[in-house]
Amino acid sequence: MNLSVRIPTRIGPRDSFYHLGVGRSSIHRFGVFADETISARRKVIEYTGERITRRMALERQRSSWTPGRPKPIYFFRLSRNWELDGAVGGSGAELVNHSCAPNLSVRRIRGHIFFFSRRTIQAGEKLSLDYHFPKDAEKVPCRCGSTKCRGTINRK
Repeated sequence: MNLSVRIPTRIGPRDSFYHLGVGRSSIHRFGVFADETISARRKVIEYTGERITRRMALERQRSSWTPGRPKPIYFFRLSRNWELDGAVGGSGAELVNHSCAPNLSVRRIRGHIFFFSRRTIQAGEKLSLDYHFPKDAEKVPCRCGSTKCRGTINRK
């Protein structure tokens, strides 16, 4: 059962290679949806944001936490020393939700992060990615609803 409700927000064509929209998600807050069919193994969207050091990312993470109301964090590791903060200058890719049975995969190409389709994605379908949080990090419960759900966003 899909409890997602679309809202009229679109992702601009500068960073996406297909027509994509943003809507409320049954998984978590908002999600990204395909507004057209996307073929398998195609570049879908680039993850953009402010390039910051890992140290800056940790400082931002600590300063964003408020008891009872943590602010969403949209960091994506670019390399061993660098991260992208999708909350600052993000393309909309930061709103792609986690799933244990994702329809997107990640490729790092010449200092850029791209999400590619793993299979054909139908118009109206929610885009998803396996976040692969470290297994030794604080456990984050998963709400993807997949039959393959492992119960946590963390690796097993």
